[in-house]
Amino acid sequence: MNIITKAYGSTVYGVEAQIISIEVNIISGTKFFIVGLPDSAIKESEHRIESVLKELKRRMPRQRVIVNLAPASMRKEGAAYDLPIALSVLHASGQEVLPDLDRYVIMGELALDGYLRPIRGVLPIAIEARKRKFKGFILPKANAHEAAIVNDLDVIPVEHIKEAIDFLGKRRDIPPLKSDTRKLFEVVLDDYSMDFSDVKGQASVKRSLEVAAAGGHNILMVGPPGAGKTMLARRIPSILPPLTLQESLETSKIYSVIGKLAQHESLVTQRPFQAPHHTISDVALVGGGSIPQPGQISLAHNGVLFLDELPEFKRSTLEVLRQPIEEKFINITRARLSVCFPANFMLVISMNPCPCGYYTHARKKCTCTPLIRKRYMGKISGPLLDRIDIQMPVNALSMEELEQFPPTPSSREIRARVTVARERQKERFAQYDKIHNNQMLPPQLIEKLCPMPEATKGLLKRVMESFNLSARAYNSIRKVSRTIADLGGHEHITEEHVSEAVIYRSLDREQWGD
Repeated sequence: MNIITKAYGSTVYGVEAQIISIEVNIISGTKFFIVGLPDSAIKESEHRIESVLKELKRRMPRQRVIVNLAPASMRKEGAAYDLPIALSVLHASGQEVLPDLDRYVIMGELALDGYLRPIRGVLPIAIEARKRKFKGFILPKANAHEAAIVNDLDVIPVEHIKEAIDFLGKRRDIPPLKSDTRKLFEVVLDDYSMDFSDVKGQASVKRSLEVAAAGGHNILMVGPPGAGKTMLARRIPSILPPLTLQESLETSKIYSVIGKLAQHESLVTQRPFQAPHHTISDVALVGGGSIPQPGQISLAHNGVLFLDELPEFKRSTLEVLRQPIEEKFINITRARLSVCFPANFMLVISMNPCPCGYYTHARKKCTCTPLIRKRYMGKISGPLLDRIDIQMPVNALSMEELEQFPPTPSSREIRARVTVARERQKERFAQYDKIHNNQMLPPQLIEKLCPMPEATKGLLKRVMESFNLSARAYNSIRKVSRTIADLGGHEHITEEHVSEAVIYRSLDREQWGD
């Protein structure tokens, strides 16, 4: 009588894992079959497993071996199924007795000598294994620290298949790897290599960046080459509030899925900063593929996405940002599946005012004609610019000006003010599940949560008519005003707060091409 052996692995769709049942049956006949929508890497596991069994002085059964990956309707990919398939074959053929085989989730890619290579997506798999009440997770030692941050799950690290065989056969005791998640999280929470005190001058731009960080607002910086736009942008993560443990886990899952967590790094503990090159494709930016993988906007989740020299990006690439900027996630649909990747990022953009870069420079002459400047700025759509709450000029400073500036506040000082403002917003939005900062306020709640006296509304109305701004720009000004009030510790929005917010809209698109 044939005995069907069952083991369990996992696959990851989006940033969530699903358990895969690995069933092995050995019957009369010949050949090795894997069914259940495997990709080429899984089908090739037969040859890797045969080599490993030979190293173990075991043999591949000379009968028909049927491996079923269930549910069969889901496509599976990657070589991480090598280890559970090999263990199942050994157990089904009677060459090993592994009574605990079905009590663990097992994943690992086999080298031809039986050693295990690292795999991707360990963190979401470990979370799903705990949710499904498995006793533990057997995986390559290189990935063990990543899985160990999940409590109430035995993480069993192995370097060679022989260790897994002996452990499941109760001939070897491998103590589960333990990790103090909170301690790991707090050790490097504030460890930034860049600081705002490195940047001389630019007080108005720094103030606008502080406001942007306090409210999670998107920001555009326009200025000539060498003015310090990139230098300022790269220091923005250091003034954002520290990641919460929940945010760290969300971000770490994304990095785990694409294998970007370092070998002994189990958590992302600092705000991400992603700065893709302007030649990036639509798919690389937002995510995709036959089995969708996260793109740069998801890698920037809970952090900063920096687009340097915005007009150099393809317009079609920029347009795909419009939906995730507002909704904070990206849906990717394929014929067989649809996945949702989180994309709650702060968008930071820098650009020159013209192709030569010196249109607004105080000492260098611009060589571009008005038509050339207009075409240059015309590469950026109005709807995308409307979604940028803060637009600031960055002027180049002379050497004399740089030497005159005294030391400026450090990132730690600015971050303290930003964190207090975010706490005020957290209290205000406590009853709203999907709103965490002022930038995320939907239009229907702005009137309720950003109230203004009639005199202040009158000022804003005059600004709207003067600059011919859109309704979205109107909402942006109100949200930025609310953030400025929060930074100052004010309960109500005043004309002073609105006036400052209006200054941050002074770079209207129609003026740039003049």
